[in-house]
Amino acid sequence: MDVSGKVAFVTGGASGIGFGIAGALAARGAKIMLADIDAAQLEKAAARLSATTDVGTVICDVGDEQAVRAAAAATIEKFGKVHIVVNNAGVGAGGRAGEVAIEDWRWIVDINLMGVVYGVEIFTPLIKSHGEGGYFINTASMAGHVSSPAMAPYHATKFAVVGYSEALKDDLIQDGIGISVLCPAWVRTHIYKSHLSSPTGKSGLGVARDESTLSAMQQVVENGITPELVGEWTADCVEVDRFYIFTHPSMLQYIDDRHSEIRADYAACAADERLAAEPDALPIPT
Repeated sequence: MDVSGKVAFVTGGASGIGFGIAGALAARGAKIMLADIDAAQLEKAAARLSATTDVGTVICDVGDEQAVRAAAAATIEKFGKVHIVVNNAGVGAGGRAGEVAIEDWRWIVDINLMGVVYGVEIFTPLIKSHGEGGYFINTASMAGHVSSPAMAPYHATKFAVVGYSEALKDDLIQDGIGISVLCPAWVRTHIYKSHLSSPTGKSGLGVARDESTLSAMQQVVENGITPELVGEWTADCVEVDRFYIFTHPSMLQYIDDRHSEIRADYAACAADERLAAEPDALPIPT
């Protein structure tokens, strides 16, 4: 996709990866509608981008369907149409099984998963309406491909975004709409603090871990790659229609390890005479 002259709607756009992507798209000629829940930070971000392109802002809690609908309407009112939707806003929550508050589960699912769903369901008809094609960028994480202890709520939502995006790929292409799923590892953002805004304020990414481990996690995040680099790479990948957008080559070993476990257990299934005698599964319709 040539992003020049296109209109991009970016959630979580006031800071971090969202602002990094917005800046990269703006530098390539896109007009930007920044959406965020932080009004003060939103205005600062818009001021920074206004020297580069035409920028609009809208306060939006992506976990609230009506707020996303209002943000979509504000985008159309401002720019007349929308081509690119960056479903980026996200939060972190963790903890061990039996120790995570149900209200914190609902909170992270509403934002990390339903926020993406609302973005796709609400904006797809708007993109289709002008017939010029479009693009979705759904922010997941490497945590949507590999898992670790005490982070089940985060992994659950990020695995869901990856699977959801994979399922959408063939649906959207029929309407001239592309899609990428962004799966970064360590990026210099404040997501490890986002649990402080959860209903209980307790289900942090480091909950149930010792203090030294939590400190190490914070250090890794703060020494991660910059959101600006993630934004540039994301824009590069969108221009060549790359579906999976990864940011850390060193993480491939963990994906390989997971796939090795899957293949080993599948081999056990294939070797069992009772299962091998079953008729071949019907092909999945495409």
